[in-house]
Order: sequence, then C-alpha cells, then structure tokens
Amino acid sequence: MGKAIKILIVEDEMVIAANISLQLSELGYEVTGILPRGEEALSQIKIDRPDIVLMDIQLKGELDGIQTAQEIQKYCKIPIIYLTANADEAHFKRAKETHPYAFISKPFKKLDLQRALELTVDRITLEKSSENGIKENGEESTPTNGNATDFILNDRIFVRHNEKMLKIDIKDIFYIEADRNYCRIFSQGREYLLVMTLKDIDEKLPQNHFLRIHRSYIINLSQIDEVAGTHVVISKKAIPMSKAMRTELLKRLQTI
Repeated sequence: MGKAIKILIVEDEMVIAANISLQLSELGYEVTGILPRGEEALSQIKIDRPDIVLMDIQLKGELDGIQTAQEIQKYCKIPIIYLTANADEAHFKRAKETHPYAFISKPFKKLDLQRALELTVDRITLEKSSENGIKENGEESTPTNGNATDFILNDRIFVRHNEKMLKIDIKDIFYIEADRNYCRIFSQGREYLLVMTLKDIDEKLPQNHFLRIHRSYIINLSQIDEVAGTHVVISKKAIPMSKAMRTELLKRLQTI
C-alpha cells in the first residue's frame, strides 16, 4: 500500500486547527503538524516536508500566511491551500501571486475541504505524470482530456488516489456520477474521484455492464435493486432516469 498524503496545518486558531486535523484523519490523510505561526512552519518544513500545506492567511506572527508561502517557495515547491475568513480583493490578489492550488473561505464544510484536497492531489498527480512522461506500465503517456493516470480495462479501472494506483473491479461499481469535468465512482463503501468526463468514461466502459440512464449518471446494470417510473434504486440510492432511457434499460435487463 502507498503512503498517505502528508498535510501540514498552519492555523493560529487551535479549535479550528484541531477540527481540521480530525477531518483530515477521517479522510485518510496524515497530519504532520499543527502550527500557529509562519516562522514555525518554515522550520518544520525543512525537517519534515509535507505534500500539501493548509495555510491560514491571517497568522499572528511576523509573517502572515501569504508571506510564509512566499518564503516556502524560495526553496521548495509545495502545494498551498489557503484558508481565510477574509476573502477581500486585496488578500485574494496577494494570495493569487503565490499560485495556490485552492482557496477555501471560512467557515467551510467538510465537503469543501475534501474536494479541494482531492483536486489538489489530482493536480499533483497530473503534474508528476507530465514531468515524467511515463504511465504506470512504462509506456509513453498520451494524456486524454488532461489525464494520463486513470485508465480502464475490460474488467477493472485503475484510479489515482493518495499517490497510489487503486484497482476498482468493474463488477463492484454501483454507479458513476458526473461532477463537472470529473466523475465520482461509487462502489461498496468507497467513493473515488476520476479525472474524466462522464461522456469519456461512458465510451470506455464495457457496454454489456453499464448504461447511461441520465445526463449525470451511468449505472451498473447488475447492481440495480429496483426500477421505478422515473428512477432506479441502487444501494438505497435513487438515481434519476430519463424517459428516453427507460425502454432501453428494460430491454437491456432482459438480456443480462
């Protein structure tokens, strides 16, 4: 198994920092430290370099979060995700100059943090892939829609997750949901973010197992628990179905 993504929290409000640390642990990340000042963060990073820094912009030390990020970037490249309760234009412009990977306004929900981190990890993976020009199987990479790491075989999908290539068996997938230019794959007890549009993954999946029944959903036909007039139920999830696809769905179910 690969190592968990290491995250350093630089936040001077300890209650907030502790809550973030708990959420990160629940999401499977490793918290390398919680530091209230930028100066301490600079010293810590030289000893134990994290993969991502969650940086509050307004710190109480001599350096604010943006200045700390600037100092970090003088000697190493670490993705920065800014946290701030003050998202005014002046702070945003200063922060933008350090090229952060995400910008989260307080107060934020766990899902905001989760998505910002998932997208950051995907961006890190793509950048590494682009630098190496190599796929996991040693062949030259030919990125499709900006992604060279997630790929689909006849009976399985390999996706990047926390610097690992994870195998998802096709038969274990419940359904796939569109999330703008990404897809979320739902299987038993797990959810994965795939850097691919729903249209692209629909073209690559084995058609005898899957059917796109809505503009935002592809389902695994063998996982259907119930077919209703306007939706299907899979693993207690009601998934909308377009009228045009109902006939096709019933036809396909007869051939399984």
